[in-house]
Amino acid sequence: MEELKKLYTVHTGLEVTACDALPSAGSNRKYYRLHGSDGSTLIGAIGTSLDENHTFCYLSQHFTEQKLPVPAVVAQSADGLRYLQVDLGDRSLFDALKGGRDAGGRYTQTEKRLLHRTIALLPEIQIKGARGLNFKKCYPQESLDETNVLFDLNYFKYCFLKATGLDFHELKLEAAFRLVARDIVAIPGDAFMYRDFQARNVMLVGDDNPFFIDFQGGRRGPVQYDVASFLWQASAHYSKKLRQELIVTYINSLKQYVEVNERQFRQNLKLCVLFRLLQVLGAYGFRGYFERKKHFLESIPSAIQNLRDLLHDGGCPYPYLRDILTRLVELPQFAPEPEKPLQRADGLKITENNPYVSHPEDGLPLSVATMARGPLWCASLASPTGKESPRTPVAMVADTFSTAAVRTTPVAMNRTSSSPDWTNPSSVFWKMTERFSPSWIASISWLMPTCNATCSAVSPVSCSPSAVRAASTAVSIVPSIWPSTYIINMV
Repeated sequence: MEELKKLYTVHTGLEVTACDALPSAGSNRKYYRLHGSDGSTLIGAIGTSLDENHTFCYLSQHFTEQKLPVPAVVAQSADGLRYLQVDLGDRSLFDALKGGRDAGGRYTQTEKRLLHRTIALLPEIQIKGARGLNFKKCYPQESLDETNVLFDLNYFKYCFLKATGLDFHELKLEAAFRLVARDIVAIPGDAFMYRDFQARNVMLVGDDNPFFIDFQGGRRGPVQYDVASFLWQASAHYSKKLRQELIVTYINSLKQYVEVNERQFRQNLKLCVLFRLLQVLGAYGFRGYFERKKHFLESIPSAIQNLRDLLHDGGCPYPYLRDILTRLVELPQFAPEPEKPLQRADGLKITENNPYVSHPEDGLPLSVATMARGPLWCASLASPTGKESPRTPVAMVADTFSTAAVRTTPVAMNRTSSSPDWTNPSSVFWKMTERFSPSWIASISWLMPTCNATCSAVSPVSCSPSAVRAASTAVSIVPSIWPSTYIINMV
Protein backbone atom coordinates (compact mmCIF):
# COMPACT_ATOMS: atom_id res chain seq x y z
CA MET A 1 0.00 0.00 0.00
CA GLU A 2 2.81 2.40 0.82
CA GLU A 3 4.40 1.64 -2.55
CA LEU A 4 1.18 2.67 -4.25
CA LYS A 5 1.12 5.97 -2.36
CA LYS A 6 4.73 6.62 -3.35
CA LEU A 7 3.84 5.97 -6.98
CA TYR A 8 1.04 8.53 -6.68
CA THR A 9 3.34 11.12 -5.16
CA VAL A 10 6.03 10.57 -7.79
CA HIS A 11 3.53 10.91 -10.60
CA THR A 12 1.50 13.88 -9.33
CA GLY A 13 3.94 15.62 -6.98
CA LEU A 14 1.18 15.63 -4.34
CA GLU A 15 0.77 13.90 -1.03
CA VAL A 16 -1.99 11.34 -0.54
CA THR A 17 -4.50 12.77 1.94
CA ALA A 18 -6.93 9.85 1.92
CA CYS A 19 -7.13 6.33 0.56
CA ASP A 20 -10.45 4.48 0.09
CA ALA A 21 -10.59 0.76 -0.59
CA LEU A 22 -12.94 -0.17 -3.44
CA PRO A 23 -14.85 -3.45 -3.88
CA SER A 24 -13.05 -5.97 -6.09
CA ALA A 25 -16.03 -8.27 -6.89
CA GLY A 26 -14.64 -11.58 -8.24
CA SER A 27 -11.14 -10.28 -8.95
CA ASN A 28 -7.97 -10.91 -6.94
CA ARG A 29 -6.81 -7.37 -7.69
CA LYS A 30 -7.25 -4.67 -5.06
CA TYR A 31 -8.39 -1.18 -5.99
CA TYR A 32 -8.05 2.08 -4.05
CA ARG A 33 -9.15 5.65 -4.64
CA LEU A 34 -6.24 7.94 -3.82
CA HIS A 35 -7.04 11.56 -2.89
CA GLY A 36 -4.43 14.22 -3.50
CA SER A 37 -3.92 17.40 -1.50
CA ASP A 38 -5.48 19.43 -4.34
CA GLY A 39 -8.70 17.38 -4.27
CA SER A 40 -7.92 15.33 -7.39
CA THR A 41 -8.23 11.54 -7.35
CA LEU A 42 -6.75 8.57 -9.16
CA ILE A 43 -7.49 4.86 -8.95
CA GLY A 44 -4.62 2.69 -7.74
CA ALA A 45 -4.50 -1.03 -8.47
CA ILE A 46 -2.43 -3.76 -6.88
CA GLY A 47 -2.35 -7.03 -8.77
CA THR A 48 -0.88 -10.42 -8.00
CA SER A 49 -0.21 -11.41 -11.62
CA LEU A 50 2.57 -9.54 -13.40
CA ASP A 51 1.48 -10.79 -16.82
CA GLU A 52 -2.12 -9.74 -16.26
CA ASN A 53 -1.05 -6.27 -15.15
CA HIS A 54 1.17 -5.84 -18.20
CA THR A 55 -1.70 -6.93 -20.45
CA PHE A 56 -4.14 -4.43 -18.93
CA CYS A 57 -1.68 -1.56 -19.19
CA TYR A 58 -0.87 -2.41 -22.81
CA LEU A 59 -4.54 -2.72 -23.80
CA SER A 60 -5.41 0.50 -22.00
CA GLN A 61 -2.68 2.38 -23.84
CA HIS A 62 -3.71 0.90 -27.21
CA PHE A 63 -7.42 1.63 -26.72
CA THR A 64 -6.68 5.15 -25.52
CA GLU A 65 -4.68 5.79 -28.69
CA GLN A 66 -7.70 4.53 -30.66
CA LYS A 67 -9.89 7.09 -28.84
CA LEU A 68 -11.96 4.37 -27.19
CA PRO A 69 -13.83 4.95 -23.90
CA VAL A 70 -11.48 3.24 -21.44
CA PRO A 71 -9.59 4.46 -18.34
CA ALA A 72 -6.10 5.61 -19.25
CA VAL A 73 -3.20 4.19 -17.24
CA VAL A 74 -1.06 7.14 -16.15
CA ALA A 75 1.72 5.45 -14.16
CA GLN A 76 3.22 2.03 -13.49
CA SER A 77 5.54 0.84 -10.73
CA ALA A 78 8.96 -0.51 -11.61
CA ASP A 79 7.99 -4.06 -10.61
CA GLY A 80 4.80 -3.90 -12.69
CA LEU A 81 2.54 -4.99 -9.83
CA ARG A 82 1.01 -1.53 -9.23
CA TYR A 83 -0.41 1.09 -11.53
CA LEU A 84 -2.49 4.24 -11.47
CA GLN A 85 -5.42 4.92 -13.78
CA VAL A 86 -7.94 7.69 -14.37
CA ASP A 87 -10.81 7.79 -11.89
CA LEU A 88 -14.13 7.19 -13.71
CA GLY A 89 -16.27 7.67 -10.62
CA ASP A 90 -18.47 5.27 -8.72
CA ARG A 91 -21.52 4.85 -10.95
CA SER A 92 -21.54 1.67 -12.99
CA LEU A 93 -24.15 0.49 -15.45
CA PHE A 94 -24.90 -2.28 -12.98
CA ASP A 95 -25.80 0.33 -10.35
CA ALA A 96 -27.87 2.36 -12.83
CA LEU A 97 -29.96 -0.71 -13.68
CA LYS A 98 -30.64 -1.67 -10.07
CA GLY A 99 -34.28 -0.57 -10.13
CA GLY A 100 -35.21 -2.75 -13.09
CA ARG A 101 -33.03 -5.65 -11.98
CA ASP A 102 -34.52 -5.77 -8.47
CA ALA A 103 -38.01 -5.62 -9.98
CA GLY A 104 -37.39 -8.78 -11.97
CA GLY A 105 -36.57 -7.10 -15.28
CA ARG A 106 -39.08 -4.24 -15.23
CA TYR A 107 -36.82 -1.63 -16.82
CA THR A 108 -37.75 1.99 -17.48
CA GLN A 109 -37.21 3.70 -20.82
CA THR A 110 -34.21 5.53 -19.33
CA GLU A 111 -32.63 2.25 -18.28
CA LYS A 112 -33.33 0.71 -21.68
CA ARG A 113 -31.68 3.67 -23.38
CA LEU A 114 -28.56 3.06 -21.29
CA LEU A 115 -28.52 -0.57 -22.43
CA HIS A 116 -28.93 0.39 -26.08
CA ARG A 117 -26.22 3.05 -25.81
CA THR A 118 -23.81 0.58 -24.21
CA ILE A 119 -24.28 -2.31 -26.60
CA ALA A 120 -24.09 0.07 -29.58
CA LEU A 121 -20.56 0.98 -28.44
CA LEU A 122 -19.41 -2.63 -28.12
CA PRO A 123 -18.37 -2.99 -31.81
CA GLU A 124 -16.02 -0.05 -31.35
CA ILE A 125 -13.81 -1.86 -28.88
CA GLN A 126 -14.23 -5.18 -30.74
CA ILE A 127 -13.49 -4.01 -34.28
CA LYS A 128 -11.79 -0.63 -33.96
CA GLY A 129 -9.89 -1.81 -30.91
CA ALA A 130 -8.52 -4.79 -32.84
CA ARG A 131 -6.85 -2.55 -35.43
CA GLY A 132 -3.12 -2.58 -34.87
CA LEU A 133 -3.50 -4.62 -31.67
CA ASN A 134 -0.70 -7.03 -30.88
CA PHE A 135 -2.75 -10.04 -29.78
CA LYS A 136 0.40 -11.80 -28.62
CA LYS A 137 0.36 -9.51 -25.59
CA CYS A 138 -3.07 -10.75 -24.52
CA TYR A 139 -3.28 -12.79 -21.32
CA PRO A 140 -3.24 -15.74 -20.91
CA GLN A 141 -3.36 -16.41 -24.67
CA GLU A 142 -3.78 -14.46 -27.86
CA SER A 143 -6.80 -16.24 -29.35
CA LEU A 144 -9.78 -18.33 -28.31
CA ASP A 145 -8.85 -21.89 -29.23
CA GLU A 146 -10.15 -25.37 -28.49
CA THR A 147 -7.91 -25.73 -25.46
CA ASN A 148 -9.36 -22.54 -23.99
CA VAL A 149 -12.96 -23.64 -24.66
CA LEU A 150 -12.36 -27.10 -23.21
CA PHE A 151 -10.82 -25.52 -20.11
CA ASP A 152 -14.00 -23.48 -19.49
CA LEU A 153 -16.25 -26.47 -20.18
CA ASN A 154 -14.30 -28.65 -17.76
CA TYR A 155 -14.41 -25.77 -15.30
CA PHE A 156 -18.20 -26.18 -15.48
CA LYS A 157 -17.95 -29.94 -15.10
CA TYR A 158 -15.69 -30.02 -12.07
CA CYS A 159 -16.77 -26.88 -10.22
CA PHE A 160 -20.51 -27.04 -10.83
CA LEU A 161 -21.83 -30.22 -12.42
CA LYS A 162 -20.03 -32.62 -10.07
CA ALA A 163 -20.99 -30.47 -7.09
CA THR A 164 -24.68 -31.10 -7.84
CA GLY A 165 -24.26 -34.87 -7.55
CA LEU A 166 -25.70 -35.53 -11.02
CA ASP A 167 -24.56 -38.80 -12.61
CA PHE A 168 -23.11 -38.67 -16.12
CA HIS A 169 -20.84 -40.62 -18.47
CA GLU A 170 -17.42 -38.98 -18.43
CA LEU A 171 -16.33 -40.07 -21.90
CA LYS A 172 -19.62 -39.19 -23.60
CA LEU A 173 -19.63 -35.76 -21.97
CA GLU A 174 -16.01 -35.20 -22.97
CA ALA A 175 -16.88 -36.09 -26.58
CA ALA A 176 -19.77 -33.58 -26.50
CA PHE A 177 -17.45 -30.92 -25.10
CA ARG A 178 -15.02 -31.46 -27.96
CA LEU A 179 -17.82 -30.92 -30.46
CA VAL A 180 -18.76 -27.68 -28.75
CA ALA A 181 -15.13 -26.51 -28.75
CA ARG A 182 -14.74 -27.35 -32.45
CA ASP A 183 -17.87 -25.38 -33.40
CA ILE A 184 -17.02 -22.36 -31.23
CA VAL A 185 -13.54 -22.03 -32.70
CA ALA A 186 -14.96 -22.40 -36.21
CA ILE A 187 -17.01 -19.19 -35.82
CA PRO A 188 -15.35 -16.52 -38.00
CA GLY A 189 -13.87 -13.65 -36.08
CA ASP A 190 -10.77 -11.51 -36.15
CA ALA A 191 -12.01 -9.11 -33.48
CA PHE A 192 -11.13 -8.29 -29.90
CA MET A 193 -13.29 -10.50 -27.70
CA TYR A 194 -13.82 -8.66 -24.41
CA ARG A 195 -14.72 -11.99 -22.79
CA ASP A 196 -16.20 -10.49 -19.59
CA PHE A 197 -18.49 -7.86 -21.04
CA GLN A 198 -21.15 -7.23 -18.41
CA ALA A 199 -22.89 -4.33 -16.68
CA ARG A 200 -20.42 -4.40 -13.76
CA ASN A 201 -17.58 -3.66 -16.17
CA VAL A 202 -19.21 -0.57 -17.67
CA MET A 203 -18.85 2.79 -15.89
CA LEU A 204 -21.13 5.74 -16.62
CA VAL A 205 -19.25 9.02 -16.81
CA GLY A 206 -20.60 12.55 -17.25
CA ASP A 207 -23.86 12.46 -19.17
CA ASP A 208 -24.13 8.68 -18.69
CA ASN A 209 -21.43 7.97 -21.26
CA PRO A 210 -20.31 4.30 -21.06
CA PHE A 211 -16.64 3.55 -20.34
CA PHE A 212 -15.25 0.00 -20.36
CA ILE A 213 -13.08 -1.50 -17.63
CA ASP A 214 -11.62 -4.92 -16.72
CA PHE A 215 -10.80 -5.98 -20.27
CA GLN A 216 -7.47 -7.62 -19.45
CA GLY A 217 -8.89 -11.10 -20.15
CA GLY A 218 -9.70 -10.21 -23.76
CA ARG A 219 -8.28 -11.94 -26.79
CA ARG A 220 -9.02 -12.59 -30.45
CA GLY A 221 -12.36 -14.34 -30.87
CA PRO A 222 -15.97 -14.20 -32.12
CA VAL A 223 -17.93 -11.02 -31.41
CA GLN A 224 -21.04 -13.05 -30.52
CA TYR A 225 -19.48 -14.18 -27.26
CA ASP A 226 -19.52 -10.65 -25.82
CA VAL A 227 -23.16 -10.18 -26.87
CA ALA A 228 -24.01 -13.41 -25.06
CA SER A 229 -22.08 -12.26 -21.98
CA PHE A 230 -23.93 -8.95 -21.85
CA LEU A 231 -27.48 -10.03 -22.66
CA TRP A 232 -27.55 -13.29 -20.71
CA GLN A 233 -26.27 -11.92 -17.41
CA ALA A 234 -27.76 -14.11 -14.73
CA SER A 235 -29.24 -11.42 -12.51
CA ALA A 236 -30.33 -8.99 -15.23
CA HIS A 237 -33.66 -10.70 -16.00
CA TYR A 238 -33.85 -9.20 -19.49
CA SER A 239 -37.06 -10.14 -21.26
CA LYS A 240 -36.89 -11.91 -24.62
CA LYS A 241 -38.33 -8.82 -26.29
CA LEU A 242 -35.67 -6.53 -24.79
CA ARG A 243 -32.92 -8.98 -25.72
CA GLN A 244 -34.05 -9.03 -29.32
CA GLU A 245 -34.22 -5.23 -29.45
CA LEU A 246 -30.67 -4.99 -28.08
CA ILE A 247 -29.43 -7.60 -30.55
CA VAL A 248 -30.86 -5.52 -33.40
CA THR A 249 -29.14 -2.40 -32.01
CA TYR A 250 -25.84 -4.28 -31.83
CA ILE A 251 -26.13 -5.68 -35.35
CA ASN A 252 -26.92 -2.24 -36.78
CA SER A 253 -23.86 -0.83 -35.02
CA LEU A 254 -21.66 -3.72 -36.14
CA LYS A 255 -22.70 -3.13 -39.76
CA GLN A 256 -20.86 0.19 -39.64
CA TYR A 257 -17.60 -1.77 -39.45
CA VAL A 258 -18.13 -5.11 -41.21
CA GLU A 259 -20.66 -6.94 -43.34
CA VAL A 260 -23.09 -9.01 -41.30
CA ASN A 261 -25.04 -12.10 -42.30
CA GLU A 262 -27.82 -11.78 -39.73
CA ARG A 263 -29.04 -15.37 -40.04
CA GLN A 264 -25.56 -16.78 -39.52
CA PHE A 265 -24.88 -14.25 -36.78
CA ARG A 266 -27.90 -15.40 -34.78
CA GLN A 267 -27.03 -19.07 -35.20
CA ASN A 268 -23.52 -18.48 -33.92
CA LEU A 269 -24.88 -16.29 -31.12
CA LYS A 270 -27.02 -19.14 -29.84
CA LEU A 271 -23.96 -21.40 -29.71
CA CYS A 272 -22.00 -18.73 -27.84
CA VAL A 273 -24.86 -18.34 -25.36
CA LEU A 274 -24.63 -22.05 -24.55
CA PHE A 275 -20.86 -21.82 -24.07
CA ARG A 276 -21.12 -18.66 -21.97
CA LEU A 277 -23.82 -20.07 -19.68
CA LEU A 278 -21.73 -23.16 -18.95
CA GLN A 279 -18.65 -21.04 -18.32
CA VAL A 280 -20.60 -18.77 -15.97
CA LEU A 281 -22.02 -21.71 -14.02
CA GLY A 282 -18.50 -23.03 -13.59
CA ALA A 283 -17.41 -19.69 -12.16
CA TYR A 284 -20.47 -19.51 -9.91
CA GLY A 285 -19.78 -23.02 -8.69
CA PHE A 286 -16.19 -22.22 -7.77
CA ARG A 287 -16.85 -18.79 -6.24
CA GLY A 288 -20.08 -19.88 -4.59
CA TYR A 289 -19.84 -23.56 -3.65
CA PHE A 290 -16.14 -23.55 -2.78
CA GLU A 291 -15.32 -19.97 -1.79
CA ARG A 292 -18.79 -19.43 -0.29
CA LYS A 293 -19.25 -15.96 -1.75
CA LYS A 294 -22.86 -14.94 -1.28
CA HIS A 295 -23.29 -12.98 -4.50
CA PHE A 296 -22.37 -15.96 -6.68
CA LEU A 297 -24.61 -18.34 -4.75
CA GLU A 298 -27.54 -15.98 -5.20
CA SER A 299 -26.90 -15.77 -8.95
CA ILE A 300 -27.08 -19.53 -9.59
CA PRO A 301 -30.92 -19.80 -9.85
CA SER A 302 -31.04 -17.03 -12.46
CA ALA A 303 -28.25 -18.67 -14.49
CA ILE A 304 -30.09 -22.00 -14.34
CA GLN A 305 -33.24 -20.29 -15.60
CA ASN A 306 -31.32 -18.83 -18.53
CA LEU A 307 -30.07 -22.33 -19.33
CA ARG A 308 -33.59 -23.72 -19.01
CA ASP A 309 -34.90 -21.12 -21.47
CA LEU A 310 -32.09 -21.85 -23.92
CA LEU A 311 -32.84 -25.58 -23.87
CA HIS A 312 -36.52 -24.83 -24.43
CA ASP A 313 -35.58 -22.78 -27.52
CA GLY A 314 -33.45 -25.60 -28.95
CA GLY A 315 -30.15 -23.94 -28.13
CA CYS A 316 -28.17 -27.14 -27.54
CA PRO A 317 -27.69 -29.22 -30.74
CA TYR A 318 -25.57 -31.88 -28.96
CA PRO A 319 -27.77 -34.85 -27.90
CA TYR A 320 -25.87 -36.16 -24.88
CA LEU A 321 -25.00 -32.71 -23.55
CA ARG A 322 -28.63 -31.67 -24.00
CA ASP A 323 -29.74 -34.71 -21.98
CA ILE A 324 -27.31 -33.89 -19.17
CA LEU A 325 -28.32 -30.21 -19.05
CA THR A 326 -32.02 -31.09 -19.14
CA ARG A 327 -31.59 -33.36 -16.13
CA LEU A 328 -29.51 -30.65 -14.46
CA VAL A 329 -32.18 -27.93 -14.68
CA GLU A 330 -34.79 -30.44 -13.42
CA LEU A 331 -32.93 -31.16 -10.18
CA PRO A 332 -35.02 -30.37 -7.08
CA GLN A 333 -32.59 -27.72 -5.82
CA PHE A 334 -33.04 -25.82 -9.09
CA ALA A 335 -36.83 -26.08 -9.28
CA PRO A 336 -38.16 -22.71 -10.50
CA GLU A 337 -39.95 -20.72 -7.84
CA PRO A 338 -43.38 -19.22 -8.62
CA GLU A 339 -42.94 -15.77 -10.06
CA LYS A 340 -44.06 -13.05 -7.71
CA PRO A 341 -45.24 -9.72 -9.07
CA LEU A 342 -42.49 -7.32 -8.12
CA GLN A 343 -42.86 -3.57 -7.91
CA ARG A 344 -40.05 -1.14 -8.50
CA ALA A 345 -38.67 0.49 -5.38
CA ASP A 346 -39.02 3.93 -7.00
CA GLY A 347 -42.74 3.36 -7.59
CA LEU A 348 -42.58 3.65 -11.39
CA LYS A 349 -45.11 1.57 -13.29
CA ILE A 350 -43.65 -0.49 -16.13
CA THR A 351 -45.47 -2.36 -18.88
CA GLU A 352 -44.31 -4.17 -21.99
CA ASN A 353 -47.41 -2.94 -23.80
CA ASN A 354 -47.74 0.45 -25.47
CA PRO A 355 -50.38 2.30 -23.42
CA TYR A 356 -51.15 4.57 -26.38
CA VAL A 357 -52.33 1.84 -28.77
CA SER A 358 -56.10 1.89 -29.24
CA HIS A 359 -58.20 -1.23 -28.88
CA PRO A 360 -61.43 -2.13 -30.74
CA GLU A 361 -63.38 -2.28 -27.50
CA ASP A 362 -62.58 1.39 -26.87
CA GLY A 363 -64.98 2.43 -29.65
CA LEU A 364 -64.54 5.22 -32.14
CA PRO A 365 -62.30 8.15 -31.15
CA LEU A 366 -63.42 11.71 -30.57
CA SER A 367 -63.70 14.21 -33.43
CA VAL A 368 -60.05 15.00 -33.88
CA ALA A 369 -60.66 16.16 -37.45
CA THR A 370 -63.29 18.75 -36.55
CA MET A 371 -61.81 19.92 -33.26
CA ALA A 372 -58.19 20.20 -34.37
CA ARG A 373 -58.94 21.13 -37.99
CA GLY A 374 -56.71 18.27 -39.01
CA PRO A 375 -55.83 17.18 -42.56
CA LEU A 376 -59.18 15.43 -43.02
CA TRP A 377 -61.31 18.43 -42.11
CA CYS A 378 -63.46 19.10 -45.12
CA ALA A 379 -66.71 20.61 -46.34
CA SER A 380 -68.72 17.49 -45.58
CA LEU A 381 -68.00 17.94 -41.87
CA ALA A 382 -69.28 21.50 -41.65
CA SER A 383 -72.57 23.19 -42.49
CA PRO A 384 -72.82 26.16 -44.91
CA THR A 385 -72.91 28.48 -41.89
CA GLY A 386 -69.51 27.28 -40.73
CA LYS A 387 -70.85 25.48 -37.65
CA GLU A 388 -70.13 21.85 -37.01
CA SER A 389 -72.69 19.60 -38.62
CA PRO A 390 -74.28 16.63 -36.84
CA ARG A 391 -72.04 13.62 -36.51
CA THR A 392 -72.39 11.57 -39.67
CA PRO A 393 -70.87 8.19 -40.48
CA VAL A 394 -68.67 9.94 -43.03
CA ALA A 395 -67.32 12.21 -40.32
CA MET A 396 -66.77 9.24 -38.04
CA VAL A 397 -64.79 7.46 -40.74
CA ALA A 398 -62.79 10.62 -41.37
CA ASP A 399 -62.10 10.95 -37.65
CA THR A 400 -60.87 7.37 -37.57
CA PHE A 401 -58.45 8.07 -40.42
CA SER A 402 -57.24 11.28 -38.80
CA THR A 403 -56.77 9.71 -35.37
CA ALA A 404 -54.67 6.97 -36.97
CA ALA A 405 -52.35 9.79 -38.04
CA VAL A 406 -52.13 8.54 -41.61
CA ARG A 407 -51.63 11.06 -44.37
CA THR A 408 -54.29 10.63 -47.01
CA THR A 409 -54.55 11.97 -50.51
CA PRO A 410 -57.82 12.03 -52.46
CA VAL A 411 -57.15 10.70 -55.92
CA ALA A 412 -59.81 10.54 -58.65
CA MET A 413 -59.00 8.00 -61.33
CA ASN A 414 -60.95 6.38 -64.11
CA ARG A 415 -60.75 2.62 -63.97
CA THR A 416 -60.13 2.40 -67.69
CA SER A 417 -57.85 5.38 -67.98
CA SER A 418 -54.81 6.67 -66.18
CA SER A 419 -56.07 10.25 -66.32
CA PRO A 420 -58.19 11.79 -63.51
CA ASP A 421 -61.97 11.83 -63.98
CA TRP A 422 -63.41 14.31 -61.51
CA THR A 423 -66.94 14.08 -62.96
CA ASN A 424 -67.50 10.41 -62.20
CA PRO A 425 -68.30 9.74 -58.52
CA SER A 426 -67.82 5.99 -58.96
CA SER A 427 -64.18 6.47 -59.88
CA VAL A 428 -63.24 8.47 -56.79
CA PHE A 429 -61.42 6.71 -53.99
CA TRP A 430 -59.11 7.48 -51.13
CA LYS A 431 -55.53 6.55 -51.84
CA MET A 432 -53.90 5.68 -48.51
CA THR A 433 -50.15 6.15 -48.29
CA GLU A 434 -49.89 3.49 -45.58
CA ARG A 435 -51.51 0.09 -45.33
CA PHE A 436 -54.22 -0.65 -42.80
CA SER A 437 -54.60 -4.13 -41.38
CA PRO A 438 -57.58 -6.22 -42.59
CA SER A 439 -58.94 -6.36 -39.03
CA TRP A 440 -58.96 -2.57 -38.83
CA ILE A 441 -60.74 -2.27 -42.17
CA ALA A 442 -63.31 -4.82 -41.00
CA SER A 443 -63.92 -2.81 -37.83
CA ILE A 444 -65.24 0.15 -39.88
CA SER A 445 -66.97 -1.84 -42.61
CA TRP A 446 -70.35 -1.43 -40.92
CA LEU A 447 -70.17 2.30 -41.68
CA MET A 448 -69.85 1.85 -45.43
CA PRO A 449 -73.52 1.33 -46.38
CA THR A 450 -74.60 4.47 -44.50
CA CYS A 451 -72.04 6.55 -46.36
CA ASN A 452 -73.83 5.96 -49.69
CA ALA A 453 -70.52 4.48 -50.76
CA THR A 454 -70.40 2.47 -53.92
CA CYS A 455 -69.36 -0.92 -52.64
CA SER A 456 -68.50 -2.41 -55.99
CA ALA A 457 -65.01 -3.83 -56.30
CA VAL A 458 -62.43 -1.31 -57.35
CA SER A 459 -59.10 -2.63 -58.45
CA PRO A 460 -56.20 -0.95 -56.63
CA VAL A 461 -54.46 1.74 -58.59
CA SER A 462 -50.74 1.85 -58.18
CA CYS A 463 -49.41 5.28 -57.34
CA SER A 464 -45.78 6.02 -56.74
CA PRO A 465 -44.97 7.92 -53.52
CA SER A 466 -43.95 10.94 -55.58
CA ALA A 467 -47.26 10.87 -57.47
CA VAL A 468 -49.20 10.59 -54.23
CA ARG A 469 -47.28 13.48 -52.67
CA ALA A 470 -47.85 15.54 -55.81
CA ALA A 471 -51.62 15.00 -55.66
CA SER A 472 -53.82 17.69 -54.14
CA THR A 473 -54.23 17.60 -50.37
CA ALA A 474 -57.23 19.90 -50.40
CA VAL A 475 -59.65 17.25 -49.24
CA SER A 476 -62.60 19.62 -49.42
CA ILE A 477 -62.70 19.37 -53.25
CA VAL A 478 -64.37 16.00 -53.59
CA PRO A 479 -66.81 16.24 -50.65
CA SER A 480 -67.97 19.63 -51.88
CA ILE A 481 -69.11 17.99 -55.12
CA TRP A 482 -70.39 14.71 -53.70
CA PRO A 483 -70.83 15.28 -49.93
CA SER A 484 -71.24 11.67 -48.94
CA THR A 485 -70.49 9.57 -52.00
CA TYR A 486 -67.16 7.81 -51.62
CA ILE A 487 -65.46 4.70 -52.72
CA ILE A 488 -63.07 3.92 -49.90
CA ASN A 489 -60.36 1.57 -51.09
CA MET A 490 -57.48 0.51 -48.80
CA VAL A 491 -54.36 -0.43 -50.74
